[in-house]
Formats: sequence, C-alpha cells, structure tokens
Amino acid sequence: ILLDAGVTPATIAVLDGVPQIGLDADGVRRIANEDLAKASVRDLPILAARGASGATTVAATAHLAAMAGIRVFATGGLGGVHRGASNTFDESADLATLAVTPITVVSAGVKSVLDIAATLERLESLSVPVIGFGTKIFPSFWLTESAHLLDWSVDTAAEIAAIMRSQDELGHGQGIVVANAIPREQQWEPAEHDRVLEEALAAAEEAGVRG
Repeated sequence: ILLDAGVTPATIAVLDGVPQIGLDADGVRRIANEDLAKASVRDLPILAARGASGATTVAATAHLAAMAGIRVFATGGLGGVHRGASNTFDESADLATLAVTPITVVSAGVKSVLDIAATLERLESLSVPVIGFGTKIFPSFWLTESAHLLDWSVDTAAEIAAIMRSQDELGHGQGIVVANAIPREQQWEPAEHDRVLEEALAAAEEAGVRG
C-alpha cells in the first residue's frame, strides 16, 4: 500500500544495540516474534551499550526518525496522560518527546485507556499543535470520534506540508500531531467499546495494575 502511494516504508526498531531505520524481512520477524524490550528514548543508550534489542515506543521512534531526517511517521495511537495522573503523575514520554522533536505524527488518537482531555491539555501546554485530518473532532482510537473538538483541521496532505514548512520557517522545534480518524464503518460499536473498556479498567484497578 505504501509503495503504491509513493512512500518508502521505514519500520524502526533497535536490533542488537543498533537503531534500524527500515527493516528487512528478518528484522520484521524478530520484532513480531521475539520478546523484545519496550524501548523509549531513555532506554536507547542502555540498549546500545548492552547490544540489546527493543521495540520502539512513539517517543523513541520519533527521536530516531528525526535523527535520520524522516519528517512524518504513522502509528495507531499516541501515548498520553493516564487516568488518575493527578495522583500518580503517570504520563507517557511520547508527549515530552514531541515537544522537542520536529516530526509530524499521524495517529487515530491516543490509546483508549488514557485520559483524552488531559492529554490534549498537556499537548497544548507543550505547544504541540493537534490538527484534525478531515475532522474537527479528536478521534478516540477504536472510535471515530471522542467528545473533544479540535481548534484546527485540514482536508489535504498539502495543507499539512504547508504547516510543516511554516513551522520550520518560524524556528519551532516541536512536533505536530495529525489526528486521522478510522472510517466510521470500521469503528468498534461505541456502547460495546465503552462497556469493555470500563470492565478492563475495573479489572486492572482490582489487580493493582498501573502504568
């Protein structure tokens, strides 16, 4: 699909201590089948020093992609502010990395277990623009829409490219989040989504699962 669209795919991971910008078939097999560490930016020097392997988070992928001169990457869902973060201070490093990394991240929102409102507030505080692609409503990962309106939206990739150029010209060093919702006909049935999510959150709370 990517090649047909004129895009060069470059899956990113760390294998045997070396950041890989683009994987061959064996590399893809390894990240799919091996029990690799989950690697954020803080983990990269440790993996490098130990010759270890890791599957990169959004933060680490953004960091390595920017170092390689890649300006756009796509992911399913961003990390963000966790529910109850006012007590736990649990917040993904994805947000802090986007505040200092000039890359555009296209996603279907943030992961369903997160606090969407708090995540959007945090991105605003970090001066990371969030732009809807063909939507004025922030998507909710498995759902086309959340309850949160966006300040900005565009309808074409050319508009995103123009915003990226303007950001460079203004000397801004942060990233851009492009919110690209899944098609409505492919979303999870909203009532079932909410029921399953609430059950999962309750089970996690009872089991003492955090993070």
